Amino acid sequence: MKKKILILHTNMELGGAETSLLGLLWSLDYDRVSVDLFLYAHTGELLPLLPDAVRLLPEQPAYRALCDPIRTAIRQGHPVVAGARLRAKLVTAVRNRKMHFRDYGHALKQRTHAYAVRHLPRIGGDYDMAISFIDPHWIMNRRTSAPVRLGWFHTDCALITPDNPLEEKMWSECTHVVNVSESCKAAFDAVHPALTARSFVMENILAKRFVESRAEMPLPADGMRRDGHINLLSIGRFCEAKNFDNVPDIARRLLADGLPIRWYIIGYGGDESLIRRRIAEAGMEDAVILLGKRDNPYPYIRACDLYVQPSRYEGKSVTVREAQMLARPVVIARYATSASQLEDGADGVIVPQDNAGCAAGIAALLRDPARMARLCDTCRSRDYTNAAEAEKLYRLLFPDGEQ
Repeated sequence: MKKKILILHTNMELGGAETSLLGLLWSLDYDRVSVDLFLYAHTGELLPLLPDAVRLLPEQPAYRALCDPIRTAIRQGHPVVAGARLRAKLVTAVRNRKMHFRDYGHALKQRTHAYAVRHLPRIGGDYDMAISFIDPHWIMNRRTSAPVRLGWFHTDCALITPDNPLEEKMWSECTHVVNVSESCKAAFDAVHPALTARSFVMENILAKRFVESRAEMPLPADGMRRDGHINLLSIGRFCEAKNFDNVPDIARRLLADGLPIRWYIIGYGGDESLIRRRIAEAGMEDAVILLGKRDNPYPYIRACDLYVQPSRYEGKSVTVREAQMLARPVVIARYATSASQLEDGADGVIVPQDNAGCAAGIAALLRDPARMARLCDTCRSRDYTNAAEAEKLYRLLFPDGEQ
């Protein structure tokens, strides 16, 4: 008899978590499980790419009110949810100022869901397993029915500034905590030692056929120019974690070192104005190109000369894995979990995170084409799909080996 899984997520906008969710959905065995997907908002370029076997549950307006602008939520008849969001904004702003916290987004989202959850309708149906694929997990814990509840964690717990009492309570209501790398688990366990027995590692799953088939599509007309430049590429949300605000200065150093680079960035987010200002300040308008959203980033990955992830911190970058899957040379910054991302010198290179060190590391690699070719060859020889990771879910669903 099939086991029933409910998966909760925000939307299917372009992002690493959403790509990882797609990989999981495409890897499941639908002869063994049935999957209902509940999205708070039916939005996003990746929405049409859901497997046919997945049942997308109807959108509920109260949950959509968590995603829309607050004025829209009020106008659409959800003033209580809007009020919870306003309260969360106020409390987070005051507390962050008092505690000198830099991370606003994570704490705000945590409080928003904690304050709003009691005003949201239950998500009907009895399930064998519920998965909340991105934190916070209050909705899964308080508004669904399932004996097994998995809360996913995609980042390095040590590098965010959570509201500890709220975080501890939320995670304690999950029966299991899923970390995307061993480094992320170690960080989580250090912050939440009482929950160590509940946490385990499940690597991001990538669907190779999906990635490769999408990569074969033509590069758009406004894509990477082939005019004698070395094309670098980065992908991610425009936020503090991704460190794109430092790309213009790194690019300036590479050009000053005599390397004719052009650095393309695919993504969107709140830091766009900051990044554009840094581009102008560095005089890098012709060298750093913001491409914005791209429904299909894979032709860009296939076409780039070097994929660079300059992040301040990561859990486990999906786009780095995708670049490796497409056999591109990869450079990442030395963030806390970088050693779990790749094998330094074998299928990628880890460079210092400071701008001068990052530029020097990139320059050294670009001047060594034989080394770049070896990185590509190693990537071709390795399996980055992590398809076997899905077995960890089956072991929780079928604890006695039942089918």
